[in-house]
Amino acid sequence: MIPIERVEKLILLLRGEKVLLGQQLAELYGVPVKVLIQAVKRNYSRFPEDFMFQLTRDEFDNLKSQFVTSRWGGLRRALPYAFTEQGVAMLSSVLRSQRAVHVNVAIMRAFVSLRRMLAGNEVLARKLAELERRLEGHDQAIKSLFNAIRELMAPPVKPRREIGFHAVCKEDKDGGEVKARRQ
Repeated sequence: MIPIERVEKLILLLRGEKVLLGQQLAELYGVPVKVLIQAVKRNYSRFPEDFMFQLTRDEFDNLKSQFVTSRWGGLRRALPYAFTEQGVAMLSSVLRSQRAVHVNVAIMRAFVSLRRMLAGNEVLARKLAELERRLEGHDQAIKSLFNAIRELMAPPVKPRREIGFHAVCKEDKDGGEVKARRQ
């Protein structure tokens, strides 16, 4: 049995689709790439454009440059094929071995696992966007709140005690003024 984690690592995003390359599929199925492509070509009508497509030279060069240790071999005569989830499912009807059935089950589980993960991320992204939208107009209010909190946290300023005599004019009970007092 092939671990789902191994298959998940092989899934790439090309042209907005999650795909597996023909070379990787052939390796998983335990057949030469040539045999896999021949089986597909014999049943070409089962593989429309949304099930399988051939990479362009630019896509291939870009993809090849992303791998530091290239396992692509030397020069290739033909550009590789990419298979979408539906294309991989169709391969099980074309390749009729017991191993193909087991590999297909593992691949389908990997695609489902990725879909679940992405669905969870989409929910989180929506919630973050909604929170951002709600807080858009609250920037000034939040700033004012933080300023008020900082003022409350600041230690109170103690008034300094003044030194010396001050002339204070106060009337005493008799109507006379008291000229100087010590504070």
